[in-house]
Amino acid sequence: MSTYRILVVDDEESLCEILKFNLEREGYVVATALSAEEALMLDIKTFDLLILDIMMGELSGLGLARILRKRPDTAEIPIIFCTALDSEADKIKGLDIGADDYISKPFSVAEVMARVRSVLRRTRRLQQQETATDHSEVITYEGLVVNNLDKSCRVDGSEVALTRKEFDILVLLLSARGKILSREEIMKCVWSDEVIVLDRTIDVNITRLRKKLGAYGNNIVTRTGYGYGFKI
Repeated sequence: MSTYRILVVDDEESLCEILKFNLEREGYVVATALSAEEALMLDIKTFDLLILDIMMGELSGLGLARILRKRPDTAEIPIIFCTALDSEADKIKGLDIGADDYISKPFSVAEVMARVRSVLRRTRRLQQQETATDHSEVITYEGLVVNNLDKSCRVDGSEVALTRKEFDILVLLLSARGKILSREEIMKCVWSDEVIVLDRTIDVNITRLRKKLGAYGNNIVTRTGYGYGFKI
């Protein structure tokens, strides 16, 4: 497998250099940018992982992530937020955008390396699963159509933009129609057991998914004390 390319974006130059040095020791190819604006000047689609600080200049890491999640060529690149903001609301905001993990400052280099390995392993496993998937696989429920090949979702013919986590949750619920899945089951399938997920993260993603699916959002049901399901 080719060497992973990682982009570190942080306005603290010393931190960028520390992460660059240690990631390169692990065998990764690393580039750095001191602002979100500088990062946007790079060919971001060529990177396999982004490590973004949140508090940066005029364009924050959250703003940069929103831009990248809307671009087809960068929407699927995994993102780790690395920031001094450590409240639950801040973490949920980052994860809600579609981040794959979240590290609070101050952090240990060992923790960062472990998180990077975890996210890259998970991404590789998902890519392998996608490669093994039948290219004709399409999941439908009335006017709701989810295409596993191009990762698209359409509601009554109109495409709906979903984050990776929202898409994966929807596929999981649709694949288990009529069954209630616990939060633990959803976490294991969508985030895996390699990353710590906040209790409210799944709830936030479900809420956003319901809104985006319009009338079909009502099919995603909550069973208090048990979990979520897609009713038919």
